[in-house]
Amino acid sequence: MTIHKEGYTSIALIILFIFITNALISYYIPQVTWFIWLWYLISVFLFITVLQFFRHPKRNWTVSNGDVICPADGKIVVIEETEETEFLKDRRIQVSVFMSPINVHVNRNPISGIVKYFKYHPGKYLVAWDPKSSTDNERTTIVVENENGTPILFRQIAGALARRIVWYVKEGDKVEQSKEFGFIKFGSRVDLFLPLDAKINVNLGDVVKGGITKVASLK
Repeated sequence: MTIHKEGYTSIALIILFIFITNALISYYIPQVTWFIWLWYLISVFLFITVLQFFRHPKRNWTVSNGDVICPADGKIVVIEETEETEFLKDRRIQVSVFMSPINVHVNRNPISGIVKYFKYHPGKYLVAWDPKSSTDNERTTIVVENENGTPILFRQIAGALARRIVWYVKEGDKVEQSKEFGFIKFGSRVDLFLPLDAKINVNLGDVVKGGITKVASLK
């Protein structure tokens, strides 16, 4: 288990905050022992909470050219047929993974291929389970085309707590399945838009792991 590079600044800031607040409390109210110990406990809780946000576990990643691998840790909250209007402009099966604050926040490529499209969209910060979050929230849209010419569109979507989306890809890049393509700080969700003839291998409510779970099989 390691700490992801995106967490270095946040962890440094929380350590600085803890150090300053504990020093001030000990200096100004040294006689209020119960409050000092209470703040010690709160400080430990804050540090552990932020630390686990940015954990980066080592796993045996799944690589399977005929499958779509889950792009994020979390829970399956949407499986439905819908119209993809931004790039593909056709009917697709949408599969959405909700990332809670306790999940690993690394995002991974669902397939190998070439990045055919990338766009960042500024937007709102609706709660991630709001249906409008997929089109109204701050988000990125990425399309990767595999060696068979099948495009898969996926989106990083910010939520009420997730106020920073990070990505490491651009149009023209060659990407590998299960390798990192981005990071969403403090949770939110990732949407996949799959071909209608794809075999969906997950169900609503399933707990999934990024880079491990086979979400769908392509024909």
